[in-house]
Amino acid sequence: MLNTIKDVFIDNGFITSFLVVGVTMWLAYFLSNKLTKGKIHGSAIAIILGLILAYIGGVATSGTKGLSDISLFAGLGFLGGSMLRDFAIVATSFGANFDEIKKAGIRGVSSLFIGVILSFVVGAIFAVIFGYKDAVSIATIGAGAATYIVGPVTGAALGASSEVIAISVAAGLVKSVLVMVGTPLVARFIGLNNPMTAMVYGGLMGTTSGVAGGLAATDPKLVPYGAVTATFYTGLGCLLAPTVLFLITDMIF
Repeated sequence: MLNTIKDVFIDNGFITSFLVVGVTMWLAYFLSNKLTKGKIHGSAIAIILGLILAYIGGVATSGTKGLSDISLFAGLGFLGGSMLRDFAIVATSFGANFDEIKKAGIRGVSSLFIGVILSFVVGAIFAVIFGYKDAVSIATIGAGAATYIVGPVTGAALGASSEVIAISVAAGLVKSVLVMVGTPLVARFIGLNNPMTAMVYGGLMGTTSGVAGGLAATDPKLVPYGAVTATFYTGLGCLLAPTVLFLITDMIF
């Protein structure tokens, strides 16, 4: 009986991957509501659980693809692959309306450029501190500090190694979790209580999942406003990081 069930899961790996993600999300939001009263958003807990599962999969199989190295969960490799990642970027971008961002005026536009450049610089500094000397690696990790989407896009464009791209993703994930967890804690002190400040905040932070999760825990009504500028942030980062910012980095290093 157990072998039959296992064979069904393995033969339908893609469907199994949705089941795993669904159960993980349910558990994450359950823990968020019961243990933190919603102060730590379910998305932040889900990311942490995902990282733990990926670590367990890597240790158990000595593989390089996390939980998907286990045959039962092989479908996660496709669900988390580059094709669906790029689809998510395009789908999110189509959900943004440029007329909305114009309402924020120069402050919203400025926050986008300041957010991308500042995150890139901070990430590049950490890359140098940890011993990276070549411009490609530094730019890729710097881009990852912007978001975990901009990092892989930049790394792929510049020909960075898989290890460096993995580090850029990790940097983006850490930032996303910190924004999710930290937003409701600092919202009162920075006046994050209206659509205008939400748009500026989304432009400065940039990580769409982090901003959306953090604002959802702060005030769900602010989520669309923060998400729209965060979406443009991702697109702007994908444009600037592998081009202008990389060229500047290459000139320095």
